[in-house]
Amino acid sequence: MAFALSDEHRAIREAVREFGENEIEPVAEEYDRNCTYPEEIRREAATYDFVAPGIPLEYDGAGMDKLSSTIVTEELWRADPGIGSAVGSAGFGTNMILEFGDEWMKEEWLPKIANGETASCSMISEPAHGSNVAGIETVAEEDADGYVLNGNKMWITNGTVADVGVLMAKTSPDEGHRGITAFLVEMDSDGIQTEKIDNKLGIRASDLAEVIVDDVRVPEENVIGEVDRGFYQLMEFFAAGRTSVAAQAVGAAQGALDAALEYAQQREQFDQPIAEFQAIEHKLAEMATNVEAARSLTYRAATQVEQGNQEIAARFSSMAKLFASEHAVDVADEAVQVHGGSGYVTDYPAERYYRDARITKIYEGTSEIQKNIIADRLL
Repeated sequence: MAFALSDEHRAIREAVREFGENEIEPVAEEYDRNCTYPEEIRREAATYDFVAPGIPLEYDGAGMDKLSSTIVTEELWRADPGIGSAVGSAGFGTNMILEFGDEWMKEEWLPKIANGETASCSMISEPAHGSNVAGIETVAEEDADGYVLNGNKMWITNGTVADVGVLMAKTSPDEGHRGITAFLVEMDSDGIQTEKIDNKLGIRASDLAEVIVDDVRVPEENVIGEVDRGFYQLMEFFAAGRTSVAAQAVGAAQGALDAALEYAQQREQFDQPIAEFQAIEHKLAEMATNVEAARSLTYRAATQVEQGNQEIAARFSSMAKLFASEHAVDVADEAVQVHGGSGYVTDYPAERYYRDARITKIYEGTSEIQKNIIADRLL
C-alpha cells in the first residue's frame, strides 16, 4: 500500500520539524545531561497543538487523525527522543478518558492537557508485572464513600509531573483480567507518593517514576467506564499505543541517520570525506532503506487504527512496533559506527540516539510479546 501524504499532513510535518530544529535540537544535549524535564518546551509545544494532538476540538485539542499524530510523534523524536518523549507522552491516559470517561472528566482535564497546563499519566505497570497486565496486584476496595486504592506502580511516565492519572486496579482480585477497573486519580491525593527514577540509560529528559498508592480514596464517580471492564477498555488502545512507539522508533532512527549523513560528509580520511568510501555508503544505504520501510509500515498501522478495524490494526501495529524498534536500534548502532570514536562521546548526538532508541524495544509490549501477537494473528 502506497502512502501519499495530504497537503495537511505535509504541513504538519514541516511545522513540527521546524519546532524541533529551533526549540529542541539546540538544548537536547543539556536536558539529557541534566536529566531535566522540559516543562517550558512542553508548554510551548502545546501552543502549536503538538501535545495530545488527537484531543477533539471541543476540548481545546487539535482533533488530529492518527496519521497526523503519528507524524507529530515521529518528528519530535527525530529532533530528540528524550524531549520528544516528554512532550509526546504528556497526554498519556487521555484516550481512556475520552472514550470511556464521564463528561465532567473530559471537560475538567482534557483542555488542561491539550493547552500544556499539565501532563497526565497512565498507571498500569508494577514492579512484578509489566507485560502481564492481568497480573497486577493494586486493589480497589469499595466502601460507602467510593473506593480505597492500595498498590505499587512502577515505570510510570510523568509520575512526578502529572496532575492527573488513569490508574488500573483490581476490583475483583480473584477474577484476573476480568476484575480490573480504570480510575481517574488526582496525583496530589492523600496517600499518593512518587519517587523519580533518574538512573535511566536513555530518554533522560522524560519523567519516570515509581508511584506508591497507600489508602488513596476516590469517589465512585471517578470510575472510568464500567467496573471490572478496565482490561477490555485498555485493549482498545494497545494498537494506537504501539503505533505511537513505532513512530518514536522511526523518529529516533531518522535522527540517527541524519547525524550519520552529516558526519560522513564532513569527516575526512585519506584526503576525502568518509562518505565517499563504499563501506560507509553501504551502511548509509541500508540505514536509509530500513528507516523508510519502518516508516511505511508505521503509517499503514496508523491508517488501520484510524479506520477502526481492531483485528487488522492490532496485527499491523505489532508488526510496525517490532520492525521499527528493532531497526531503530540497528540504525543507531550503525550511526555510532560511522562516527567512529566520535560516536562514543557526547560531543555528537549519535550516542544519545543509540541510548534513546533502545527503550522502543521494551515498553508498550516487548519485541518478544509483539512476535507472540503477530504469530497468534497469523495462526
